[in-house]
Amino acid sequence: MPRILIVEDEAIIRSALKRLLERHDYTVSEAGSAEEASQLELAGFDLIISDLRLPGEPGTSLITAAAPVPVLIMTSYASMRSAVEALKQGAVDYVAKPFDHAELLETVERILHKQSMQQSPPPDITDAGGSRQTMIGNCVAMQQVYTRISKTAPADVTVLILGESGTGKELVARAIHQQSKRAKAPLICVNCAAIPETLIESELFGHEKGAFTGASAARTGLVEAADGGTLFLDEIGELPLDAQARLLRVLQEGEIRKIGSVETRHVNVRLIAATHRDLRALSKTGEFRLDLYYRLNVMQIELPPLREREDDVLEIADILLDKACKRHERTGLRLSRAARQDLRDYPWPGNVRELENALERGVILAEGHLIHPDDLGLAPTTPRPHPSSGSSSTPAASGGGDKSAEENEDDLSLEDYFQHFVLEHQDQMSETELAQKLGISRKNLWERRQRLGIPRKKTARRPG
Repeated sequence: MPRILIVEDEAIIRSALKRLLERHDYTVSEAGSAEEASQLELAGFDLIISDLRLPGEPGTSLITAAAPVPVLIMTSYASMRSAVEALKQGAVDYVAKPFDHAELLETVERILHKQSMQQSPPPDITDAGGSRQTMIGNCVAMQQVYTRISKTAPADVTVLILGESGTGKELVARAIHQQSKRAKAPLICVNCAAIPETLIESELFGHEKGAFTGASAARTGLVEAADGGTLFLDEIGELPLDAQARLLRVLQEGEIRKIGSVETRHVNVRLIAATHRDLRALSKTGEFRLDLYYRLNVMQIELPPLREREDDVLEIADILLDKACKRHERTGLRLSRAARQDLRDYPWPGNVRELENALERGVILAEGHLIHPDDLGLAPTTPRPHPSSGSSSTPAASGGGDKSAEENEDDLSLEDYFQHFVLEHQDQMSETELAQKLGISRKNLWERRQRLGIPRKKTARRPG
C-alpha cells in the first residue's frame, strides 16, 4: 500500500486531504511544516504532497531533502508563477487549491504509477546451465520490462515477447516462468526456426508409431512434456500454418492430439511466445493466423534494442567482458577509453549477442592489458549524436525525416518548440498523449496553451 506524507500547515485542509486519500487505500502521514516533515524518515514514503507556502522553510525545500521521493506541490491560483518555479526546482507536478478531488486522485495515481515503473528491480534468473544471473540495465525502457515481468508472471496468462534478435527474449521468458506459480514445473524452450518444417508438428505434438515413414516408435511431443509448466516458443512467426492450427487448439481447449492418433489428451500449459516479426502484418498476407495472434497477445512485453539503451551498453559490456576473460583465462584485461567510446557509438544491429561476440574477439586479440578498437572488429559507423542533458526525445525531434525541422531545431526556444510540436501533432494525439510526449502534466499543457494562445483542436483523436 503506497505511503503518502501530507505537509500542510492548515489543519482543516490537511485532515480533509488525509481522509480523501485514506478512502482510496493510501497510508497517510501528516506534518505541519517542512521542519516537522524533515524529522520523519522521508525515504520511506512513496510520495510527498506539500503546500508551497509553509511556516519557516517553503515546501520546495523538501524536493532536495526527500530525493528521489517525488514531491507534489499544492498552491493557490494566485501564485501560478511560484508553481512554475517549483517545477523548475524539481517538483514532480503541482495542484491548484482549492483542488478538485477527482483531479488530485488522478494526479497522485499517475505519479505513483510512474514511480513504480521506474523502481522495479531486475529479476534474478537461473539460466539453462543452472547458474544464476540478474538481468542488466537501468534505462526507463528496461524498468518497464521488469515491471511488466513482475506483474505478468503470477497471472498465468499467455505472453507475447517482442524484440529484435539478440535482445534477450529467452531471458524474459525464464524470468516469467521462475516468478510464476509454475516455477517448480518444467520450462520447455523451443526455437521454431531451428526445426525443419516437416518435423515441427511431430516435435511439438508427438506422434504414434508408424504415423509416417521413419516413425519407428511413439514419441511424446514438447507440448505434452511441458504439461503443468511453461512452453516457450521462440520465433513463433516461423511456425507453419498447420502447426498454428494445432497450437490454437491447445490454447482454446487445452487439448493435443498426436500425429497418427485419434485420441485427444488434455494438457495444462502456460504458453510464452516470442518473435522479432510483425505478426499482425503477417496475418494480412496469410502467413500467420489472426485468431492465433489474438490468442497469443494477452500480455505483451516489448524489449528495446541495444542502440536505444545507450546508458546500459557499457554496464553490459563490463559484465560480458569479465565472463569472457574468465573463459579465456585473460585476467586484468580492460577496455581502452577509445574502445569504450566505440561501444557507445556503435548501433548494434545484432544487439547483446553481437556485443558479446565483439568482446570475445577483443579478449582473444588483445596483446597487452588493454582492448583497443581494432581488437573489437566493429564495422565502421557514423557516431550517433548524443542528446544534450535535460532534453527528451519526442516525435518532432526524432522522426519524420523533416530536414528543415531538424536543421532549425537548435534555433528554437523552448516555447517555440512547444508550439511547433503541439500544432504539428494535436490532430493525431489526445491531450494525454501530447502531455506524455512533452514530459509535462495535462494541467501544465493546458496552461501553456492558454499562455501561448494555442487553441485545442476538437478533432484530436481520443485514445482507445
